Amino acid sequence: MLSHVYIGINNFEPALAFYSAVMEAVGARQRFVDAGKPWAAWQPAEGARPLFVIGRPHDGQPASRGNGQMVALMAPSRAAVDLTHAAALAHGGSCEGAPGLRPHYHANYYGAYFRDPEGNKLGVVCHDAPAD
Repeated sequence: MLSHVYIGINNFEPALAFYSAVMEAVGARQRFVDAGKPWAAWQPAEGARPLFVIGRPHDGQPASRGNGQMVALMAPSRAAVDLTHAAALAHGGSCEGAPGLRPHYHANYYGAYFRDPEGNKLGVVCHDAPAD
């Protein structure tokens, strides 16, 4: 359904460090980095899409976050949700909801929420039952 998600950022180096750690924890691989533009992208471990892209806005104006906007990343396991949330906080992010079950969404929804250093809200979720 999605081709790509683009998150506008103002400070490329801290954003690159933050998202590199988050994407590694969730199991994504880097597609490209171009500090001259500046922008970077990650893709699923298997497959070329969807892309997750960070960069300066194309119109040259400062990036700003939106109220009510959030991107949720798919995690392969509940442990990956925990690892991704911890990586986000260790790299300048702030907690918007600790890892845990959210049964009001569905019985196996295990997720966490955080903001990047520029205030963009992200989630990470595993929809699978716990591994035995």
